[in-house]
Amino acid sequence: MTAYKQGDPTTLNRLYGRSQGRRLRKAQQELVDTLLPQLAVPEDGPITAERLFGHPAPLHFEIGFGAGEHLASRADMLPDHGFIGCEPFLNGVVGALTHVREGHLANVRLHMGDALQVLERVPDGTLSFLYLLHPDPWPKARHAKRRMMNDRPVELFARKLKPGGEFRFGTDHPVYLRHALMIMRRHTDAFEWLVEGPPSWQNRPGGWPETRYEAKARRDGHEVWYFRFRKQ
Repeated sequence: MTAYKQGDPTTLNRLYGRSQGRRLRKAQQELVDTLLPQLAVPEDGPITAERLFGHPAPLHFEIGFGAGEHLASRADMLPDHGFIGCEPFLNGVVGALTHVREGHLANVRLHMGDALQVLERVPDGTLSFLYLLHPDPWPKARHAKRRMMNDRPVELFARKLKPGGEFRFGTDHPVYLRHALMIMRRHTDAFEWLVEGPPSWQNRPGGWPETRYEAKARRDGHEVWYFRFRKQ
């Protein structure tokens, strides 16, 4: 699991958490060695659809894609759109690479590392969708600044989304839920909450694929909440 810490005003965040779990099998390591370089987001310079895919396209950005189920499903659903996924956990990146290979997905680019450093390089007003699904909740109060849902990241989200673009957030953790809604209430000038009563946050919307973390949360008896915010 990973998180980000609010820090010096000149730097947005610092990445926390481990980067690898189980040792990779030979076939998994081959994916990292051969496919990841082909899909890797460039290490410097602006990040645009034209640069990544060779043509204009609506851009989607997922922060912490886990094992890549949601990212791959959305990319398969919208083949004319471009998808950027960032995940610092190596085993998760391998999962996404497997989905990309098996789905023959030409519209996905990946970054193994800090999502916010990549997001900073996306031109303002570019993204059509931004996803933050089941981030590390860091439930202790003293760790609240490590949560991705904090003022400075949300300000960055607002800058990078185009008017009418959508920010999707999901969690099964009640502490994180309350914290996230508190943060979003401070940014109503930038975001409109797309809500029509409890079903809006209690039921997964159409076109929102389930992740393995969400499925596990349900198996464990947790309630899952879904939020959609439109950039104004």
